[in-house]
Amino acid sequence: MRKTEYTNIGESLYTDVLKNGLRLCVVPKKGFQSAFAIFAADYGGAGRVFTLDGERHDTPAGVAHYLEHKMFDMPDGDNALSLLNANGADPNASTGDDTTCYYFQCTERFEENLRLLLHFVSTPYFTEETVQKERGIIAQEIRMGEDEPGLILFYNFLHQLYDHHPIRDRVAGTVESIQAITPEMLYACYRAFYAPGNMCLCVMGDVSPERVRQIAEEELGGENRPVPKPDYGEAESLLPVEAFHREEASVSAPQFMIGSKLAVAPKGEAALRQRLVSQLALRLLVGSSSPFYTKLYAEGLLNRDFDYEAYFSSGTGTLIIEGESEEPEAVFAALREEAARVAAEGFDAERFERAKRASLGARLRGLEDFGSVCMSLLTGVFEGYCSFDAIALLGGVTKRECEDFVREALSDERLVLSIIEPKKD
Repeated sequence: MRKTEYTNIGESLYTDVLKNGLRLCVVPKKGFQSAFAIFAADYGGAGRVFTLDGERHDTPAGVAHYLEHKMFDMPDGDNALSLLNANGADPNASTGDDTTCYYFQCTERFEENLRLLLHFVSTPYFTEETVQKERGIIAQEIRMGEDEPGLILFYNFLHQLYDHHPIRDRVAGTVESIQAITPEMLYACYRAFYAPGNMCLCVMGDVSPERVRQIAEEELGGENRPVPKPDYGEAESLLPVEAFHREEASVSAPQFMIGSKLAVAPKGEAALRQRLVSQLALRLLVGSSSPFYTKLYAEGLLNRDFDYEAYFSSGTGTLIIEGESEEPEAVFAALREEAARVAAEGFDAERFERAKRASLGARLRGLEDFGSVCMSLLTGVFEGYCSFDAIALLGGVTKRECEDFVREALSDERLVLSIIEPKKD
């Protein structure tokens, strides 16, 4: 295995690509009791259209999420989630727009739990009966989400930004879309995207990298299957579909999302740098110590229920600024004014250096969270970079890069505002 020492953060990273194509990342942590493992496929809710063995598949919304639910079923009738729990592990799974992850944390029996994780994710078992049984469970989950104000706001926001990209649709699908999901469809999606060459295994803890590799080879075999690329449709314009949307919902106070579409950098170091620049620029523009936030907080226009991020997924980049306010349109106007000021005058040099140091500190503290580290590593694997390079790369990010980000991403013609407010009755 290839060993890379990151002396600036005090970490060692072991990496390898197995004969079957699986990418492997191991971060040994000598003397630590807890270990974390995540096994993920580069496939999520947005990967609905693809070609496999010359046949084009156009699957309904919700297949990746449905597949995640059914992967825990074992041919002998056992449930992998129950087995991992009984073995002292804390397991879970999640499906996003572009990845499906299966993971666990434990303090004992790590190798047994790792074998179980790799075994059940590599053992698909779907029948008409079990698929039909799951349909009601997932439908109930979807209906609960339909009443969740945060999800209503988020998907209204995405529909304002995106014309046709599948990221605008809910990962879980709709009650109607999941009716079309069959065992044959699940097997087709599994064969396409759960090939080892489309997956990554990340482990962090007091473990032997060589043993992790050996277990992966024994459990997954050596077949290297071809992997299709999802078809997300025609490229979208950076301009939004609808600049403003307002809707009533069961909320106690108005909630809002402001944002825009981002031009996405190529995979590799450029992708990592774009993520670092965008997060630093947003920290400077709207972070808790920014002039924008402190002024609006003092005026009562914003409260502590306020957040921001640059979200990159499935070939898209989305700027999101969200919060709660009695006057969302006033917040929107103030943000546009502040973005225009920064575009004209730039960021204060001293504030820029403080924000960069704060970002570096936050990333260093994040290294204590094994789950977060493993998730960052596998995201980097799928995007062609190593997340451990972020600390060194962040040090070279310039004030000009952050200012250019604000000029482009927060220009008036690209911004949208989405609001949900209390029902009038």
